[in-house]
Amino acid sequence: MTQLTLVIGNKLYSSWSLRAWLVMKAFGIAFEEIVIPLYRRDSKVRLLEQSPSGKVPLLIDGDLRLWESLAIIEYLAEKHPAAQIWPAAAKARAHARAISAEMHAGFIALRNACPMNLGKCFATKDRGDAVAVDVARVAEIFSSTRERFGAGGRFLYGAFSAADAMYAPIATRLQTYSIVVDSTSQAYIEAVMRHPALQEWCAAAQQETWVIAASEADEPAIEVYRNVGA
Repeated sequence: MTQLTLVIGNKLYSSWSLRAWLVMKAFGIAFEEIVIPLYRRDSKVRLLEQSPSGKVPLLIDGDLRLWESLAIIEYLAEKHPAAQIWPAAAKARAHARAISAEMHAGFIALRNACPMNLGKCFATKDRGDAVAVDVARVAEIFSSTRERFGAGGRFLYGAFSAADAMYAPIATRLQTYSIVVDSTSQAYIEAVMRHPALQEWCAAAQQETWVIAASEADEPAIEVYRNVGA
């Protein structure tokens, strides 16, 4: 069997890289990792050598090069059916795909105003109406999904699934920017942050020396977790 390779960007900042990586780690899928730091002079050239889209993540399986996080997750789910990457029950699985697609296409205001940064924590503040609308929808997804499908575990559908991987970077943003949500959503965020695979990613991220200025909020941090670099 060919060794899978996952090409990713900076762990401190690359939310889309995290999604695919988290699925592979959480479900015990062996792979080799290639990190290409983003927004450097040679980044685009190096990315285009690997990926036709020039973006991360990219999954390499023999002669197959597959980009886009959801496509990678679907491929892994088909390749490893016993892992149950998506929820086993049909209705839960359909619901998980719906909210994952919503994540893939939406929450632009939240994503733009609060870029993923695993090295710092910022104080609570008003981040604008558009961000508040996105946060309200995310919290509604968390609370309603947990209520309907979450029995038997701490995650959206009980056991950890692809949907949790899709929302993990949003969970980190809500924590990083000290955004207040309801108690059900907060408990879910804490469960995601405690997942061993995410903790492994965060530990590696906080050792990185690269800095992407656009992903560093122009405000003082109340906590800094990063051990080196900025």
